Amino acid sequence: MWASQTVRAAAVCVVGLTGVATAASSMPAGSSTLDTPAASDPAAWSDAWLLNHAPTYLDDAEARRAALEHSLATPDNLYSAMRISAYGRGRTGWDVLPAWNPSSQELRVQDLVALETGNAVPYDPATPRLWDGRRPETMDGWVKLGREVFFRFPLRPEPAAELAFASGTADAFGLEHDRDGNVPGLVAYRDIDGADQVGITCALCHTAIEDGRIVVGRARRSLDYGAMRLAYEHSLGDLDPGLAARMSSWGPGRADITEDDDQDPVAIPDLWRLRELRNLTQAATIVHDTPLALAIRQETQMLHASGERIRPPRELAWALAMYLYSLTPQTPASQPTALARRGKALFASHCDRCHGDASGSGRAIPASRVGTDPALAHGRARGTGKYRPAPLVGVHKAAPYLHTGDVASLEDLLDPARLRPDFERSVRGRGAIVGHEFGTDLPSRDRAALAAWLRTL
Repeated sequence: MWASQTVRAAAVCVVGLTGVATAASSMPAGSSTLDTPAASDPAAWSDAWLLNHAPTYLDDAEARRAALEHSLATPDNLYSAMRISAYGRGRTGWDVLPAWNPSSQELRVQDLVALETGNAVPYDPATPRLWDGRRPETMDGWVKLGREVFFRFPLRPEPAAELAFASGTADAFGLEHDRDGNVPGLVAYRDIDGADQVGITCALCHTAIEDGRIVVGRARRSLDYGAMRLAYEHSLGDLDPGLAARMSSWGPGRADITEDDDQDPVAIPDLWRLRELRNLTQAATIVHDTPLALAIRQETQMLHASGERIRPPRELAWALAMYLYSLTPQTPASQPTALARRGKALFASHCDRCHGDASGSGRAIPASRVGTDPALAHGRARGTGKYRPAPLVGVHKAAPYLHTGDVASLEDLLDPARLRPDFERSVRGRGAIVGHEFGTDLPSRDRAALAAWLRTL
């Protein structure tokens, strides 16, 4: 993975509430698993049910390890193998990494533009740490803390973003700001070596700016992270050809964060109604039966981003998971038209078998049946041989479509013309967009009805 190769040498701040805290010192004593839920317990995936799982994740190392192993759909890919070897090992592995409770501040356009004149990163050492050390007791409390993690926890230093603002090219790379000048996804912080850094957070990829305001959970489809990294590498004057090929293959709205060196960038996903998904990642790498699966994913993702130098306090990983569970898009307010109602019936006949759950996703499907680019499904990094049906919540604003982000519109997705080599409306240029042929054999009037229904979801 290019990020792990280039970022391991980057400095990352590692401090606890009052300094550096080790995993062992932060583990509560006398932890144990929760009893098996009774029939009278809260409904699955309700707020109360989620909260009941919090002590298990936070305090029970054996339960975390068991939940990790259960959640890995394919134990022998790189994603799974890395976690099996290092997670939940107690006295070894990632458990002994120091827990980092960072101090960071969100940045505004004026802070970053000041870098053009050679000013220092505008970090204020008086900024409070992200977490005050007290565990929330309510879902509202966890969600509030999780929002802070989403916007303020520095995943790693990002000199490429710093250079983009210093050189006046930020807009070209999709580093957007809202009407008040806030730049979601970029923070100032002090690293472990005492250097002030510009870092990135979850919000860089998973917020968008619509009508001047921040929409949390919407994929940043304008973000051309690969091009931004390429510009930075060019500025260093020593560009590795393999890295250049990798970065230039991404394009806006796509990223490759897998653990191998294969080139298989995928569309950045929206983060809507995650508690309804039974699989996480496009390749269905993670079985999502309990909130421990998502919390462990966030925890390990955060420590990987740091170059495995720190881990977040588990309270922050849990809070982030609870915040992500709270995200729901605004759906169209108008009543479905007659055309859309007809499309609803067509959807039930032709699409519901794969996209039948509450989020519009469903059970993972063999990649050979889907027929799209199989690189991710069979990759060494996260491959399972399958793809998760794309969730359809808010799909009317989720273009470009397919996991590769190649299809520009719902009409094109359903148009059999895209399967031909002379198709000219691909996001990536002229050529066929193969796979997911479902619906392309319908008459044009039915395809129009189906697209109209999808726009109501």
